[in-house]
Amino acid sequence: MLDYTQIASTPAEPEASSMIETFRAIGYSIETAVADIIDNSISAGAKNIWVDYDWKGPDTIFWVMDDGVGMAGDELIQAMRPGSISPLVERRKNDLGRFGLGLKTASFSQCRKFCLISKKDNSEVDFWSWDLDFVNQIKSWRLIKYCPEQAFFEEKLSQINSGTAVVWWDIDRLTKGTSVDSESSKSKFLETMDKVKKHLSMVFHRFLEDGLTIHFRDRKIKAWDPFMFGSEGLQPKPDTFLEQGNIRIKGFVLPHRSKISAEQYENGKGPKDSWTAHQGFYVYRNKRLLVAGDWLGLFKREVHYDLCRVLIDLPNNFDDDWQIDIKKSVARPPSKFKDQILSVAKEVRNQAVEVYRHKGKVLKRKLAVDDYSPFWEERVRHGKRFYRVNRAHPILEELLLKSGDLKKDIEKVIQFIEETIPVPLITLQESEDEKPHAQPFEGIDHISMKETMRKLYSSFLDKGFSPDRAKSRILNTEPYNFYPEYIEFLSDE
Repeated sequence: MLDYTQIASTPAEPEASSMIETFRAIGYSIETAVADIIDNSISAGAKNIWVDYDWKGPDTIFWVMDDGVGMAGDELIQAMRPGSISPLVERRKNDLGRFGLGLKTASFSQCRKFCLISKKDNSEVDFWSWDLDFVNQIKSWRLIKYCPEQAFFEEKLSQINSGTAVVWWDIDRLTKGTSVDSESSKSKFLETMDKVKKHLSMVFHRFLEDGLTIHFRDRKIKAWDPFMFGSEGLQPKPDTFLEQGNIRIKGFVLPHRSKISAEQYENGKGPKDSWTAHQGFYVYRNKRLLVAGDWLGLFKREVHYDLCRVLIDLPNNFDDDWQIDIKKSVARPPSKFKDQILSVAKEVRNQAVEVYRHKGKVLKRKLAVDDYSPFWEERVRHGKRFYRVNRAHPILEELLLKSGDLKKDIEKVIQFIEETIPVPLITLQESEDEKPHAQPFEGIDHISMKETMRKLYSSFLDKGFSPDRAKSRILNTEPYNFYPEYIEFLSDE
């Protein structure tokens, strides 16, 4: 251990305005920033949270108010101090904080000025503000005793025993360059507010289900449950526990669209308005959603895994292991858990894809009115067997029809492919190699196959086929017959 009393030292405090500009570049979206503010409200014991704004173009004010325990005096100043609590300090069990930076970094990411105005146990209202323009002017870490619309917020807080409001103004990331009288500016702002509302309904859905009320413009936000509890056809998997029961993993295979109403199906698309965007892991920390619909780099998104969602529950003392970031929007599982997480996810994914394949096979039997269209045909020439590309295959037929002057060149290329198939080598490998032969497009991206399927479907419709007849043709065409689970999405697209 060094004897620091014998070593020279000198101050090296960070330059205030530069450091705050760094805070602004952390990478919050407005949705994640507002969620970070609400974390503080929940940690303060709030039962009600109000999210609201006053649209004034570039002078718009946005605020989050709660009925939590409130603050006063030095406590309020400490809450405004960057790094107010070290991430090394053991948090209360239900604390949603992480670095003691959330209020400050989330606010500065969206605005140049924000106020913390609070009231504790029926005491007088107290407030302090950060103003980046003032900090730049004096080059020092100093708060100012100012609150926009002070009387308005004092009146709001007077209606509750205790609580706090975080007030943003000079919201340059959202309202800079807008005009209060511009309908397009207002429309874009309202679209952003709708995204915020949907994000909160997802991130805090478990708190909302447990009795927390978040009012957005005086309307209660409804929880968005990614696992569709209570729905017919939901298939929950058994719990898997890690770290002496501290971490819980639970897979869900969601109901097929045929099992739920149209309203439930639309709701299942979630805030991102897409089933595919919402497949994957849902990582929670103290019931607060961190990661929503992400395979954490372990798998790729594929449409036939749309029914697969996996819950991971973490306490707040595994932040380092899971690399929880300041924004609380990223989590990375430690390598020691990878095999167990993969095992749970693979089981759920396999079951989810079987639901789609079963429905696809049922549809295939239902629509099986067309002859099978293979890509390759076996032929005999001079008493010897050879393989020929099927010119009547819908893809090739369409290509040759549109090829014009290139038709002869395309035919020559096809003939060279036909004449050079390494049949003896394939036969030898099949008889001697223990590795099974992969089916078409197995283990590779299906984007090109799905694109041609969509184009083929549109082409059949243009030719006057009914949707069912067009699907029947595709389901009986190689290689689409290997992937019947994709067929039901054609109508949507």
